[in-house]
Amino acid sequence: MLGFFNGSDVGFKHEQLYSRQYDSTGSTASTSQAAVPQLSNFCRKCGGKIIMRQPPNENEVRHVCETCGFIDYYNPKLVVGCIVEHEGKVLLCRRAIQPCKGLWTVPAGFLEMGESTAAGAARETWEEANARVEIMAPYAQWDIPVIGQSYLLFRAKLAAPHSFSPGAESLETELFEPRDIPFDEVAFSSVSTALRLFASDLADGSFHIHHGVIEKKAGAPPNDPAAFQLTDHFAIPTSVSSRM
Repeated sequence: MLGFFNGSDVGFKHEQLYSRQYDSTGSTASTSQAAVPQLSNFCRKCGGKIIMRQPPNENEVRHVCETCGFIDYYNPKLVVGCIVEHEGKVLLCRRAIQPCKGLWTVPAGFLEMGESTAAGAARETWEEANARVEIMAPYAQWDIPVIGQSYLLFRAKLAAPHSFSPGAESLETELFEPRDIPFDEVAFSSVSTALRLFASDLADGSFHIHHGVIEKKAGAPPNDPAAFQLTDHFAIPTSVSSRM
């Protein structure tokens, strides 16, 4: 539905909007057998050997059982989280676990079965920061194809009693002025990108809903600023999205 808006009419900011070339199958031109990692060796159904091949009538290489023919589909994981704002400051957690132990991030984690994305984001915030939040709106959705993940971060506010403390996966929690966010110590490209945009939106007094693709060098550290770039980025003002 987003694609029906004309950027010049509604203040739609975009960069390289859907600039990739897709073939008639819907796959990108860069898709290849080498780009599909083998994630399992044995069949979940019969225990037979898994091989990587392209089944008939399929466009991609799949995990296929040599014995029973079962196709084990692997799909991207969805990470959900919150950018929590309180009195103009942003709540961050310093990670107590790998990857990126000791670095800062927003409370976020993998969506669980049986929960909505907003419920999952609120749960992660409680687990990592012992903070109850009010979800305000979606804020940023990033696709990271090289690691098979998609991120959905919500804007949120601290709910009463406005308390927070480190959860089991956090060393400490702290409210930061946007100008004081330690970007050199932020754990993930997805988070640092969202926080920079959030700080800019907060300063402008006008929030957007952001979407984009984070292109990373394969095997690069999660927090290396020289190893990723945001492409296909567009931002819709919330005043526009509320009319959609």
